[in-house]
Amino acid sequence: MNRANPNRRRVLQGAMVAVGAVTLRAAIAQSEGGPRVIEMTARRFAYEPNEIALKAGEPVVIAIRSLDFVHGMNLPDLGMRLDLVPGRVTRLNLHPKAAGAIDFVCDNFCGDGHEEMHGRFVVTA
Repeated sequence: MNRANPNRRRVLQGAMVAVGAVTLRAAIAQSEGGPRVIEMTARRFAYEPNEIALKAGEPVVIAIRSLDFVHGMNLPDLGMRLDLVPGRVTRLNLHPKAAGAIDFVCDNFCGDGHEEMHGRFVVTA
């Protein structure tokens, strides 16, 4: 045990419990017929994954974590915008009604390569 930082173990245990709770909530929601939860990360200069397949009529929650910067996610076709703050999970609730593509871009300048930070939700019937 690291005596220089006696709280480190408690902090790590708390983080593990929090991650487990989020995973458990997602599993319960899905088993109870709740929306499908899709994990996504944002970092300079990419969303991962940057293309996600969705089905028309299926409600989903996109759980987004920023790894390094307050990125923005702008979905112009839906008139929606989100701030993605490091250390937080931002939830985007989607219920696409029809087949097509929903593009999204980062709208907080994050440095050279910012212009390449974009992605797409591809909705199939």
